[in-house]
This record gives sequence, C-alpha cells and structure tokens, in this order.
Amino acid sequence: MHGSNEQSAAVQVTGDSSYARPVLAGRHPDAPQQKDLDKCVHCGLCLNSCPTYRELGIEMDSPRGRIYQMVQVATGAAPVNSEQYLEHLGLCLGCRGCETACPSGVQYGRLIEAARTEIQAKIPLSPLAQLLQWFVFKQLLQSPLLLKIVGLKLWIYQQSGLQRLVRASGILKLMGALGRAEKLAPEAEMPTFYGSIGQVFPAEGPRKHKVAFMAGCMANIFFARLNEATVRVLQKNGCEVHIPADQGCCGALHAHAGLRDEARKLARQNIDAVLDGGFDAILTNAGGCGSTLKEYGELLEHDAAYHAKGERWVKLMRDVNEFLASIELNREMGEVKLTVTYQDSCHLAHGQKVRSAPRQLLRSVPGLTLKEMASSDVCCGSAGIYNVVQNEMSMQILESKMRNVNATGAQAIATANPGCLLQVKAGAELYGHGQKAYHVIEILDQAYRNRK
Repeated sequence: MHGSNEQSAAVQVTGDSSYARPVLAGRHPDAPQQKDLDKCVHCGLCLNSCPTYRELGIEMDSPRGRIYQMVQVATGAAPVNSEQYLEHLGLCLGCRGCETACPSGVQYGRLIEAARTEIQAKIPLSPLAQLLQWFVFKQLLQSPLLLKIVGLKLWIYQQSGLQRLVRASGILKLMGALGRAEKLAPEAEMPTFYGSIGQVFPAEGPRKHKVAFMAGCMANIFFARLNEATVRVLQKNGCEVHIPADQGCCGALHAHAGLRDEARKLARQNIDAVLDGGFDAILTNAGGCGSTLKEYGELLEHDAAYHAKGERWVKLMRDVNEFLASIELNREMGEVKLTVTYQDSCHLAHGQKVRSAPRQLLRSVPGLTLKEMASSDVCCGSAGIYNVVQNEMSMQILESKMRNVNATGAQAIATANPGCLLQVKAGAELYGHGQKAYHVIEILDQAYRNRK
C-alpha cells in the first residue's frame, strides 16, 4: 500500500477523461504535453513517410514508435535516461514528413523538440560535450566575429590546396565519422555577406514592395553568393530590400537540439531588430530557418511581453519562393537550358506547407525542363547537423535519395534550403552522375542575368 500511495502522489491525470493517462508531476515545462501526445491514434499512416523507418523497418524508429516512447516517459513507465529512448529519439531527423501524412493532425515537430528539451534539462552532458555545445550554440552561431574567423580559416584550408592534399592522403578514412563529415563541409565564400547587413538595396524600377531579408548566421559565410543572388532577384521584382542591422541567428538549430530558452532569446532579438520596420514581408531563403521563424508565436506563447509580437511577426514571415510566387513575377528572363529535378526542403514542404511555389518559379524559367523524382518530399538526410552527428544514417538516406534523382536523368538538382543544397551536392559526388546542385533562387538569378 505504501508504494501505491507514493505512486499516486507522484502523478497527475491530464487530458480528456475518456482517454486520460497518468502523467508524472514536476516534469519540465517544455516536456511533451499530454494533449499533443494523445492526438496520435497509432494508425501507422506515418510509417512510410519516415526516412529512418524506411531504411530500418524498426517500429521504435518511426514517428508512432517514438510517440509511444514519449508516452512511456510521460507516465513514468520508462525513465527519460533510458538508453533506448535516447537512441531512437536521437536517430529522428525531425523532418516532419509524418505531419503531412498524419490524418489526426499530430504536431510531431513540436513533440520531438519538446522531448529533446526535456532530455537536455534532465540528463547532464559530459564536460567535453558541454563545452562543445556551449561553443557552437551559444558562441559561434551567435557571433559574427567568430563565424568570420572560422570561415576565413576554412577558406584558407580549402583554397590553399591543403583540403585536396588531406583528402588525397587517405587520413580522413582513419578519422571515422569526423572524416566522413568533412566531405560535407561547406565552401567558405569571401567576401562574406556580413558587409551587406544594415544596408538597403533599392528596387529596379518602381518600388512595389518593401521587404526585410533575414540573412541568417552561417549563411553569411557559406552561402554569401546565394544571399547576394536573393537580393538581386528581389530587386528585379520591384522590391526595396532591407537587411536589418542587429538581426542574428534564427534559433532553428537551438530549438531542434532542445535548447528552447536559447531559441527564445534569439527570437526576441530578431523581433526587436526587424518587426517595427514597416515591412510588407520578412523573407528568408532557408526552408529550415523559415520554419522556426514562422513559429516564433508558438515559441513565445508563454512570454507576456513578446507573444503578441511573435504573432505579428508570423503574419509577415515568408519563404522567398512563397513570396515571389504570390506576386506578379518579373518574367523578363533569358534561357537557362537545363533539365532539373526538385528536392523538397522538409521544413518548407512539411513545416511551412510550401510545395508548389518553388516548382512554379522553376517552370517560369525559359528553356528549363522540370522532371519530378519519386518521393521528392522524403528527407535527403541533411536535417541541420544530423548529417554530422548521425553521419552513417544520413549517408544511407542520401544514397536512397540519389537513386531517385538518378532515375530522372536530370542534369541538376534544385532545392530551397542551404543545408539540403550541401547534402545533395555531396550526394551527386558520392552516389550520383555528377549532377549540379542549385538553390531555386540561383536559377532565377541566372535567368535574369541571361536576359539579353
């Protein structure tokens, strides 16, 4: 009887009384909420949309299986530090393909981020892991100076020939996952895009739109030319483009890693820097960042001072493909003779529900042929830093993706997210037929440049 009394004091019953489960009292405030967990009816329609389940065929590596494990932790039937729980949740890409497949409206992205936040709060990292996490998430991603230093060193490594020498030496094969991840290292681009932050770029011709562009953090170093192309394309379409000063990292990687308080801090910073600028729209060219940027209202839902601002922000936030497809597109383009297949950015397709806009823009380019691949909305394996921390599974998923790319016979792969761009570029080298990889905006920019 004593044990029974202790158990009853340690749990609370939440949710609809017809389907209530006992939930441990005193859980982390960001832990998965029972009302969200109870939406899953275990129908299994999510299974084929899950990249890890498609590769492994293991129930616990499916969305349904992972939600079951979250329920076990929520009710105290399993501990949060269970080795299996950590393994199966760690293997999830957070691609949210299951959300598109789910007939019950389960917000799986919210659940997986909440579960990882609880893990972060309750399971201490090793001192080395703590140091690495502190440096990457709280210093590097938030410091333009540090990013410039890292970018310059990487640029020297790549441009000096040292990278080619290291790769040819075979030493990377001895470094295991770290060596494999080196193949995915982005090319540092000089000059960086940081010099454009704080500037205003006038529209070409009459101004039709006043927009703010979120330049990101790492994108300013590794996708500087893409950011420049984005500004040019917007200018061609009558946009006065502002790159607001004091903007910073969107917080997407922090939220995905379970560092939601840090993500909230970054959301407030960006809202303060951009929201009251009188813009018609706030734009991003990164599908992954855009998904989090569009969720600032949810991220700040319990913040009395910022929740309403977050909701205002969400109403203005647009992916650049989504925005361009919604206005009268400037069709004064030259030919781009290219056969292209399109790889959906997971967070653009499943998180933001933007699918047709990038395809619409590609079809507007003279001379371009769009050939759809099978399962274009199944993750390529990039998923933020997943291709580094879960490199083996990431490469397995990428190899499967490239079989579908190769089957189209396309010369190039287009996508709408920088992380996906890096991943499919590596896929083309490792498993492809030498296809080129482009962001949709880069193809549009080339079309405008080709206009005679």
